[in-house]
Amino acid sequence: MSVGETPITVVGNLTDDPELRFTPGGAAMARFTVASTPRTYDKATGQWRDGTALFLRATAWRETAEHAAESLTRGMRVVVTGRLVQHNWKTKEGENRSMLGLDVDEVGPSLRFATAKVTKTQRTGGAPAAQQDDPWTTAAPAAPAAEQGGAPTGYTEEPPF
Repeated sequence: MSVGETPITVVGNLTDDPELRFTPGGAAMARFTVASTPRTYDKATGQWRDGTALFLRATAWRETAEHAAESLTRGMRVVVTGRLVQHNWKTKEGENRSMLGLDVDEVGPSLRFATAKVTKTQRTGGAPAAQQDDPWTTAAPAAPAAEQGGAPTGYTEEPPF
């Protein structure tokens, strides 16, 4: 995570099925909206009261996008972690607009009121099939990239608009 990014975890319900698209370069991207509504208990009435709902537009990339589109559906309660980002743009009329969004790092179903069956995906690479499924069979790296004098490699995402 870069300096200045705002990490966030949101628990809420999907307002629709994730929408899977592909960039011209072939990278998968899934967009979905998470509705999170705070609830408080009113002791005087003995009832729960819903607060103002937060609707947060989330964008997942690559394998996470494909897995979200395949696994998650409208109404499902999810836990999403990522980075809060602000998108700014001008309308055709020249008005400034902005919107908060969530760049997804991890997403999955909430297991508070449901169960889930997890299916590992097959990785592609040089390891034998049996070792591809088990991350514990892979040897740990000798030292982090920073200690070896090299900078960690990264990638840049395309904007969500």
